[in-house]
Amino acid sequence: MKKKFTISIFTDHKAGLLSRVTIVFTRRKINIFSITASESEVKGIHRYTILVEETEELVQKVVKQLEKQVDIYKAFYHSEEQVVYQEIALYKILTSSLVQGGSSEILIRKHNARILTVEPDFTIIEKTGHQEETQALFDELASYGTILEFVRSGRVAISKPMKELKDYLSELAIEAENK
Repeated sequence: MKKKFTISIFTDHKAGLLSRVTIVFTRRKINIFSITASESEVKGIHRYTILVEETEELVQKVVKQLEKQVDIYKAFYHSEEQVVYQEIALYKILTSSLVQGGSSEILIRKHNARILTVEPDFTIIEKTGHQEETQALFDELASYGTILEFVRSGRVAISKPMKELKDYLSELAIEAENK
């Protein structure tokens, strides 16, 4: 049965590595719903956070295949229940919809969003939350015809299990020494 999984991949920060990672998914015909790249908690190691919807068996195979890649230290997959995650969305709306006492102000408050900047022609709003939450605000704003631009980040996630990346790296170093 297909379900959503968050895959975390810890790598060196090298050009072309993201392309090699995405090829692993492409070859297995797995659609990537979102991908985020950032620094990790360990200096010099970067992290890709990838959201997919697939069977656990196939996700396990992909993670094992990813770990065989040069420049990838470790890859993990987690179910929805095993991670805490958020997205960020930015909305550019007509400032006139706020100035004229329109419903946009009420919607911003209702969705716990915040205003980042107000310009004469447009206002930029930020909303963090799950995709369903950021989409709900988009849908409501769109119904008033006030959205000029919209962008949503990929998933940013932290796993609930307590083992730290540096512990896995130490284990990998010990395994390499024993070989």
